[in-house]
Amino acid sequence: MDLGAHLPLIDFGDGPLSAADLTSYARRCVGLGYTAIAANDHLVFPRPWLDGLTALATVADSSGALTLATTVALPVVRGPVGLAKALASLDVLSEGRVVAGVGPGSSPLDHAVVGLDYAERWRRLDEAVPTMRALWRGEPYDGHFYSTRGTTMTPTPSQPGGPPIWLGSWGSVAGLRRVADLADGWLASAYHITPSSFAAAKTRLTEDRRAATGQGEGSFPNAVASFFFHITDRRAVAEHLVDDVLAPALNRDPEVLADRLAVGPSELLTERLTALRDAGAQRVYLWPLRDPLPQLELARRAWPD
Repeated sequence: MDLGAHLPLIDFGDGPLSAADLTSYARRCVGLGYTAIAANDHLVFPRPWLDGLTALATVADSSGALTLATTVALPVVRGPVGLAKALASLDVLSEGRVVAGVGPGSSPLDHAVVGLDYAERWRRLDEAVPTMRALWRGEPYDGHFYSTRGTTMTPTPSQPGGPPIWLGSWGSVAGLRRVADLADGWLASAYHITPSSFAAAKTRLTEDRRAATGQGEGSFPNAVASFFFHITDRRAVAEHLVDDVLAPALNRDPEVLADRLAVGPSELLTERLTALRDAGAQRVYLWPLRDPLPQLELARRAWPD
């Protein structure tokens, strides 16, 4: 199992980031042996959040050969045409290093602010994915919500046919079936899934993939995203970061977050990553809560593989 790193786009208390900060972060990821850099996507959020696609473009030249991943971007909220254009451009600028993780979006506010019905998000996502592929491949697609007929989008992505599209799913039966039918890879959420539920979902996904495509487990990649962490031996600091910073921002139960993420001593991070590896995770995207550059180094010491 390898490690990717989320760009520290949310201000959790270190203050606003600059382009120089993002560049330094990307270069440190290269030097420490991370394999990918990722960015999540919200239009509005309780804390300041830099735009993920803009941030990935900012580090395209300083990220070496690292994969540039969205984990996830929102084609329903942004529109599949606009997102397809941005990702195609990023793929050109990075010489073919993009993995397009997508999802419908879990925030009703993101949908409301652009005038969309939150209840339609899954139906729209089912059309948004083939719409993006059709635009990248110069093919027609006609659906209820979107159509590419008579449309040409250039430049096309550097990767033939466009970047691989991975679909985010928390592991529901319907969600995994959608991953099997639509996607080139699966993104799980670290704070919505446990190692045991990840393993069970992975087994189900393999069965769904075999039924949908005839392909088995070896042909389908996965990753666990949004794994927030902070290495500290000070219990009070760990409790503050979970209870007062992370839980309110994510609107999640702090006890659940404490059980699934790694805010505490380095041994806790090693333990949680080992459990995910043993459950079948191929990559985990780490997200430092504070002090991003020192925390990147501490994480690599805790997980040197």
